[in-house]
Amino acid sequence: MKNMIKVPKILLPNKDIDLSKWSVVACDQYTSEKEYWEQLKDVVSDAPSSLNIILPEVYLRDDMTSTISKINKNMDELLNSDFFTEVESFILVKRTQSDGNVRLGLMLSVDLEAYEYTTSNNAPIKATEMTVVDRLPVRIEVRQNASLEIPHIMLLMDDAEGEIIEKLYADSDDMEKLYDFDLNMSGGNVVGYKISDNEAVLNTFNDFMSHDRMIERYSSDDRIVFAVGDGNHSLATAKECWNNIKKTLNSEEILTHPARFALCELVNLHDESLVFEPIHRLLIGAGEDFVTSITETLTGEARIRVRFNENCYSVAVSANPSDAIKDIQDFIDNYKLDHPEIVEDYIHGDTNLRELVKKHDAVGVFMPTISKDGFFDYVVRRGVLPRKSFSMGEANDKRYYLEAKKIIK
Repeated sequence: MKNMIKVPKILLPNKDIDLSKWSVVACDQYTSEKEYWEQLKDVVSDAPSSLNIILPEVYLRDDMTSTISKINKNMDELLNSDFFTEVESFILVKRTQSDGNVRLGLMLSVDLEAYEYTTSNNAPIKATEMTVVDRLPVRIEVRQNASLEIPHIMLLMDDAEGEIIEKLYADSDDMEKLYDFDLNMSGGNVVGYKISDNEAVLNTFNDFMSHDRMIERYSSDDRIVFAVGDGNHSLATAKECWNNIKKTLNSEEILTHPARFALCELVNLHDESLVFEPIHRLLIGAGEDFVTSITETLTGEARIRVRFNENCYSVAVSANPSDAIKDIQDFIDNYKLDHPEIVEDYIHGDTNLRELVKKHDAVGVFMPTISKDGFFDYVVRRGVLPRKSFSMGEANDKRYYLEAKKIIK
């Protein structure tokens, strides 16, 4: 595990670029709200923007062939010009959210050989949710010919004592500030600080990841260092593309190829601003029969809300949120087998779900919330959660694309 973290070679837009237009929210947000993305296009206008090198999932049902080709071309043009400045350093990130709370993070590169997203996962970087496999092919299509990665991936670490990120932030007044700007579309503010002593940070991580510290934290030999909080599908895509690339490399090239290492933001699970939010289900094409069936099928001591046709129904579920989420998702999956016309989407925020239920004459399922207390222990004992089990914060507080990394030789 000692070499699973690498000091990243981060590409940042040059200082004359308007970062408030360059930086946009993660592609897996507002997936049923084209209005958001159309408004964002107006905000960005003709300015250089990461919007031009990502594929918002709201458009996945459209023909993306020409769009993907254009994304790859835009990446090449940026990389082959003098658009970026390379910074070889960890970057400490201070994100002031739309609610005023501050979230701290650390930009680093992780070895994809240390990550796995399958259910037989015994890697030190663990997926925490079942991957929606049908969301991977189009992302792979974008990445397989990409020269850059620009991530919205957030990894979680179980640092109850605040030994790493919080300790670094205590000395941030003495650090070089790389960026400081307000994010568009009510995203808050973000500041980035360059770490001066990267070797010291690596040494701290090596101690934190040691076998004895793992046993101390979890009383288990099962290896876990980081868990994927947001962006699991992006990290899974990076893994799949790397698996394909390394087939073409010799043993020496495999060790150093830039696509082997994925750029991520690491966040402490115990950061006070970090709140787990449910990811609701929007079922376009479902109706009264779905509501009746789920009400009659599920049982338990807790209750969730299901909304349809201006009415709100109470449905019994397990009192254990993770078990309840699995039971709900299993029911939806089985119901869809007999009703293939139903389109399922994953929605952040109660208000968004209510509006979309009305807009699409759909069924909305308000999902339970997982507690972050004991989260790592749960992953060690039971493995991955059902797909789209939780989200960290509201949609406009998600990670915005900003830092990039070269992934070609």
